[in-house]
Amino acid sequence: MACAQAACATDTAPDPSGSTTTGPAGPTTSASPPSPSPSSGSARVLVVYYSRPGENYYYGDRIDLEVGNTQVLAGVIGNRLDDLGVEHDVHRLEAANPYPDDYDATVARNSDEQDADARPGLANPLDSVEGYDAVLTGSPIWNIRPPMLMRTFAEAHDFTATTVHPFVTYAVSGLGTAEDAYAAACPGADIGAGLAVRGETVREDAPAAVADWLDQMNLPGRRS
Repeated sequence: MACAQAACATDTAPDPSGSTTTGPAGPTTSASPPSPSPSSGSARVLVVYYSRPGENYYYGDRIDLEVGNTQVLAGVIGNRLDDLGVEHDVHRLEAANPYPDDYDATVARNSDEQDADARPGLANPLDSVEGYDAVLTGSPIWNIRPPMLMRTFAEAHDFTATTVHPFVTYAVSGLGTAEDAYAAACPGADIGAGLAVRGETVREDAPAAVADWLDQMNLPGRRS
């Protein structure tokens, strides 16, 4: 069980901001960003993710991160979409009841939520995913699964005729059950190829992994 629980905290501390913008050094946060609104623009790809900095699993030990691993990965994805000319929106989900900074306390809370099949509240839910052709859903893998708040997000929306591509950071479990979880939570969606990048090496490995992953997709508006 220790190994499985280790996967529970690829990212392990809350951040109060709601979304990110990306730049050469990676994603930065803004205190009160606008929600994506595909009906008012040309963006047809949504990057929506949950990430937490702070005390983090690191090769069997712990490390404190100012920027969570999944946020780093989301920033690389956003930068690559820019390079491809793909219009996209980015939304960072936040828990209404933030998880503890402490790694072990986060592991314990996540275990309780999984056992209870809970749907934790979101501080900044999206109004709709209507109008997006593809939704890239990002999170850490916690005890083989995405955090339960990702089910809260997914079950609140109609993904009919939308392609959902999961992306995750992990310690030992790869994609875990992410693809099955989104297939169950997003009826009517086409679950596309996922991306899993090890949390300890995401800062080195993400650019090449993301480029390969996105190059396999038929994303709307991309340059050839």
